[in-house]
Amino acid sequence: MTGSRYAAKPWLSLLTDAQRAPVDPADSLVHALRRTAAETPERTFLAYFDGRLTYREADELSDSVAGHLAARGLERGDRVAILLQNSPLFVLALLGAWKAGAVVVPVNPMYKSGEVTHVLRDGDVAALICSDRAWETYLRETAAGSPVRIVLTACELDFQTRGDTRVLTFERLPQAPDADDLTTVARQGHRPPENRDPAPDGTALISYTSGTSGTPKGATNTHRNIMYNAERQRTGLGLPEAPVYFALAPLFHITGMVCQLGACLNSAGTLVLAYRFEAGVVLDAFAEHRPHYTVGPSTAFMALAAHPGASRDHFSSFRVISSGGAPLPPALVEKFRAGFGPYIRNGYGLTECTAPCASVPPHLEAPVDEASGTLAVGVPGPDTVVRIVDDRGEELPFGEHGEIVVRGPQVVPGYWGRPDATAETFPDGELRTGDIGFMDERGWLYVVDRKKDMINASGFKVWPREVEDVLYTHPAVREAAVVGVPDGYRGETVKAFISLRPGTEADPAALAAYCKERLAAYKYPRQVEILPDLPKTASGKILRRELRSPAHG
Repeated sequence: MTGSRYAAKPWLSLLTDAQRAPVDPADSLVHALRRTAAETPERTFLAYFDGRLTYREADELSDSVAGHLAARGLERGDRVAILLQNSPLFVLALLGAWKAGAVVVPVNPMYKSGEVTHVLRDGDVAALICSDRAWETYLRETAAGSPVRIVLTACELDFQTRGDTRVLTFERLPQAPDADDLTTVARQGHRPPENRDPAPDGTALISYTSGTSGTPKGATNTHRNIMYNAERQRTGLGLPEAPVYFALAPLFHITGMVCQLGACLNSAGTLVLAYRFEAGVVLDAFAEHRPHYTVGPSTAFMALAAHPGASRDHFSSFRVISSGGAPLPPALVEKFRAGFGPYIRNGYGLTECTAPCASVPPHLEAPVDEASGTLAVGVPGPDTVVRIVDDRGEELPFGEHGEIVVRGPQVVPGYWGRPDATAETFPDGELRTGDIGFMDERGWLYVVDRKKDMINASGFKVWPREVEDVLYTHPAVREAAVVGVPDGYRGETVKAFISLRPGTEADPAALAAYCKERLAAYKYPRQVEILPDLPKTASGKILRRELRSPAHG
């Protein structure tokens, strides 16, 4: 990168002294837990409906989980898969596995049997921690053909008594004879094994991600990767002492893991959990716990804004609200600010860079590119270099579109057991993201779209994000997703899928005409389909690939 225009880091002038200060991530989140448990043992660490766990209790309970796993034969470096929603049980399982010297494999509880089978086999997983319902319905059969030899089940009704039926819609099952109960194990007072503390450069997580294509690959996030971004969150957000975080993003997703749980632990704060996203439950939790920070996908903020009970008071305690994991339309930012007060701060990252590699500093607002209407995702940190390159890997000037590549202390070493994929995606340790974007001369980064999502209509490039951003300015549009569909004349044509805001109406032809007035002729959607809801991942990202399927054709 000698002579690189990006290596000069023009974004440094946009950061405060605190944000530019060197970061030397120490130890691991396990060590952060122990430090706070020693210094302020009775501070609340986890709040789950009406339940509370202090730092001392969480330390002791996770110690016991670690001791049990070791007694069952779990060795240092073994993999432990966790399939749980946002509850104290997820946190205790995670910390207990790390204290036992294990590598954690967080798995989306929405995964089907085939997806879980791939993860268990590819990761050579030794222990599985999951809900009792999942074990009884499909995971027992799934695990039977895998390397799993230790199973703990959990009921996420534990550690609270409120039983909010909007999300806690299940009942406790009888304990399975072929599994141990996680809560019981945590309360048995086992001592953790000695000499198994995580090493900074040891693998903390194997986070499975589909990347640009193909079978999911496991990104090997190290403890140092996690602690670096957790420390950048602590020093960069300017939150009060002992801040309250609300876990809007799922903890099994890298954003929730690092920007919520990791940042909270590293800041000796309180983490509020609510099982899974339900707009009414989340708003009630905001009113009850008065959080200072949360991060989630734009779709979550759309749902919160559309809830009939939402008010400015629900959001009045927040110092910073961030968005990540899904594109953030400029129109949503302004609608949300006008309706509820906070300015939603954009961010950008991938599993392969342990969540954020660029974000909007709390003292600034992201500019909007005049030519495309794209909202900047932020600026890199002081230790990170983001460059824009062409298909040959040659660096492009500021303002030109190309692939975003990232180098920095948050970038993972590679993929688990995939040397070829590692060499392709991380040449010389630099992450090739598969995202198309550009950077302006001040250092603001803009993400245009995924490389694979570009639509070729009669030889013209159409980036779905640009069309979606226009659709979000329409007062009736709640969610929008744009894809390319086969067209006999144009090769591909632009199709938009829309869900509407409650109480509004819109005609597909009128929505197409609305875009036609605001976009070049080759960009506006020739087809518009209105759906009740758009398909999304558990982390809130709209699934364009499902909308391309023949069922939606």
